[in-house]
Amino acid sequence: MGGNGKHRWIISFSRASSLSLRSKKGPREPPKEFICPISGSMMSDPVIVSSGQTYERVSVQVCKDLGFCPPLETGPPLDFTAVIPNLALKSAISSWCESTGAVHPPPPDYMSVEKLVRRKIPYDGEASSGTIRVSERELLKCVAENYPPVIRTQAVSELAQRVGDRFCSGSSSEESVIVAETPLSLKKRPCCYSSSSSSSEFFDFETLNPTQTLSPNAEPNPEEEELVLKLRSRDVFEQEKAVSSLRNISKTRPASRAALCTSRLLSALKPLLVSRYISVQVDATASVVNLSLEASNKTKIVRAGTVPYLIDLLKGGFSESQGHAAGALFSLALEDENKMAIGALGALQPLLHALRSESQQTQQDSALALYHLTLMNINRVKLVMLNAIPTLLEMVRSGNLASRVLLILCNLAACAEGRTMMLDSHGIEILIELLREGEGKGLKSTIENCISALFTLSQGNFRFRSLLKEANGVEVLKDVKKQGSQRAKDKAKRMLEMMSEREDRLRGRSLEWDLFLESEELRQSQ
Repeated sequence: MGGNGKHRWIISFSRASSLSLRSKKGPREPPKEFICPISGSMMSDPVIVSSGQTYERVSVQVCKDLGFCPPLETGPPLDFTAVIPNLALKSAISSWCESTGAVHPPPPDYMSVEKLVRRKIPYDGEASSGTIRVSERELLKCVAENYPPVIRTQAVSELAQRVGDRFCSGSSSEESVIVAETPLSLKKRPCCYSSSSSSSEFFDFETLNPTQTLSPNAEPNPEEEELVLKLRSRDVFEQEKAVSSLRNISKTRPASRAALCTSRLLSALKPLLVSRYISVQVDATASVVNLSLEASNKTKIVRAGTVPYLIDLLKGGFSESQGHAAGALFSLALEDENKMAIGALGALQPLLHALRSESQQTQQDSALALYHLTLMNINRVKLVMLNAIPTLLEMVRSGNLASRVLLILCNLAACAEGRTMMLDSHGIEILIELLREGEGKGLKSTIENCISALFTLSQGNFRFRSLLKEANGVEVLKDVKKQGSQRAKDKAKRMLEMMSEREDRLRGRSLEWDLFLESEELRQSQ
């Protein structure tokens, strides 16, 4: 105590001794609430899911990607729709690690968590409940085995004009649906599929007889055998006859699509998708569109490795083939099992670029393909990372495919990354401006989709209120509440109520603060 430093040295030595003793004993076992029920390890980034439980963020993402919902003994079923960071628990874990000398847990490895989750998925040939999605890695591996490298040697030219009877001009009427609802009458057929021939083309996929698909032990289909031989011929004229015949059969005889869509035929058809001859390339791509209209064929076509060829066509195929490629990707994206694979194989960027195609057909099918792909969160995040939102907002502002692009924006606003980028890119200002124009022109679908996008942006976002006020959007919402459709009215009403509740809450806090200051002044004066 006298300044010679001896006593301070003793204290320092005793602290070091206590630390060394604690390190020998090792850290205590973490509390149960710090452990993720899925991964079984201490959480690094705990999040609260919609149903109220807390899990590691990576564990939630793995379960969502695999389409698996862990069973609970009691309580409501799990809901992974949205996640909120559990900051209180994260802080508690950090404090516990510091106090016990334990190492703060690093973020878990995605692959290791995926292995754990897969062990928990019930499997007895078929999923016991729900649909089990395969991971991107497995889908890529499966597709890679069926997709040899393509060497392009041709100079790609543009067709000046399409043959009118092969295509429909696209729907001129605007859709009147909102996010999370399948839009348009084109929900099962891309624009490039002609509806000008026989009435048999309007085929009801839900009433298909599943026995139409050939089993491995079934006798060979003579028609399919003949087509495969011609498709594999080195004679270009034989190839032209084969793809023309396949296109015609798959278009006019819907019942034959399932029987023709075999691995042998798809294997023979794939190289012709990138043929140097226009007629071969166009008819081959149109055949893929027609075959994909059969619900049971969609997964077969993707697993056969056809998607990379379609992506190549979008990037550098003939103009007519690009339209068919966009239509095929849209048709394939209707199947939930295909969404992850198509996004993982790199279709998002070419589809985004195809939105600016000179062909209206290509634009429409590309927009609908992106809409259906972004129903899956992993594709939303990928599209946001491609900096797609400023491009899409600019298209909305210019009026190019505004109603359909708004559907894509609604999906992107459902993820945290998308909401942030939309707010940073003046999304609210653009949407409010479009609402004003839509009211003046009476565009019902544009108004509904704008309101849907704004409503999605408003969920759990503190910046929304101030940005909406800056854009003078409150008055616009009031007008929509009075004159819009029932859907638009409901959403506008809920947003206005939310704005009012927040203002009341802020006024209450301001009043509490004023009362506190007055009481302090009174206490000091006394």
